[in-house]
Amino acid sequence: MTLIPDRFMRDISGICRLVDIALSIKVSSLSSALVRALLVGMALVLSACAAPESASRDVFDPFEAENRRMHEFNRDFDRALLRPVARGYAAAVPDDIETGVIRFAENLSLPGDVVNNVLQLNMRAAFQDTARFVVNTTVGLGGFFDPASEMGLPAASDTDFGQTLHVWGAREGAYIELPLLGPSTTRDTYGLFFDLFTNPLRYVLESPERRAGTAAGVGSGLSRREKFSDTIDQILYESADSYALSRSIFLQNRRFRLGGTGSDTYTDPYDGMGDTSASAVLENPYSAVLEDPYDE
Repeated sequence: MTLIPDRFMRDISGICRLVDIALSIKVSSLSSALVRALLVGMALVLSACAAPESASRDVFDPFEAENRRMHEFNRDFDRALLRPVARGYAAAVPDDIETGVIRFAENLSLPGDVVNNVLQLNMRAAFQDTARFVVNTTVGLGGFFDPASEMGLPAASDTDFGQTLHVWGAREGAYIELPLLGPSTTRDTYGLFFDLFTNPLRYVLESPERRAGTAAGVGSGLSRREKFSDTIDQILYESADSYALSRSIFLQNRRFRLGGTGSDTYTDPYDGMGDTSASAVLENPYSAVLEDPYDE
């Protein structure tokens, strides 16, 4: 039986005390909320850096048995509820309204992207996301339209606190399958928690308006589930091992987005996908015709 080193236990104890201090701060204003979030983020970075990392950049999945059980739960939930609701939503809502809801949800996420870009010291992306948010919120009627793209402004950076932790040096950690949310890693799971605090609109908007943003996020997720339905169904229901395939695709895509932090053999499985069908994503490696070397 391997004992945990005393120094590691002291580090964890200090991290827990820092989290307790951060969570004890009362949120009375936007500034105090950001201070609390920053303290929690510091604790998470220390925790992620203290966690053991696999020797290679291959899949690190020490919780595979638990992850597979959670994957089965998520797949059953998708089959029983998410997929039929997404189909009904797409059938009932006109395409133009669906597009407007997606744009509205993306626009509401931009202030959080700005905060993460500042924490990453990526000031150029922070200014670009700020400009996009101002233009689409004013001229684009709250984000339902996208005049920023028509004006030639760069696309949104679409960052998150998991990427911020990566920039700060936190390790990827173990692969984790989260309930309902799907594939993640230790670092990205911490990032999901921290992203609850990074968007300033959370502290500015009152309760009714805040619920509208949540509803738009749900609608956007349903639209995306239906849009990529063929590919998702191929992965979840038609592959030999849906867990291993979804894990591989997630890790490759995530590492690619973080700047190729994995092995050089990792590539973005979604790069240049003009066709989002399952056959375009899951190419059969044995489809090539092999020449018989003994054929005269």
